[in-house]
Amino acid sequence: MDHTATIRRMYELLTAHDVDGFGAYLADDFVEYEELPVGPPTRDGVKEFFRMQIAAFDDLAMVVEDIVDGGDKVVARARFVGTHTGEFMGLPPTGTTVDVPLIDIMRFGDDGLVHEHWGVFDAMGMMRQLHPDAG
Repeated sequence: MDHTATIRRMYELLTAHDVDGFGAYLADDFVEYEELPVGPPTRDGVKEFFRMQIAAFDDLAMVVEDIVDGGDKVVARARFVGTHTGEFMGLPPTGTTVDVPLIDIMRFGDDGLVHEHWGVFDAMGMMRQLHPDAG
């Protein structure tokens, strides 16, 4: 199975705002290890998280920089890019465009689905972009 192509497709679906299509690549027993600001660490929680992101950044795009295939674990370096047009974690829309680096590590099962995810997202960098006067 080409997990690299699967990850690219998952990012494409998020960019197209197709959260359910993205979620179809997550296994029933999917576990999210990155702490989410909303929802449980499950497939449904991740889908809720991305719905919140899309509501706040209506032109959200996931831009792939690199993908490293390590067999059942694949690492992607990408960017979260979008304009803050809706409320985001209590912050009213600023109209600011953010460009935030992220790293995703996904473990695939023999079924071709993602069973586990670890992620690093520069949340502080995002908040600095949304609040440039805050230091």
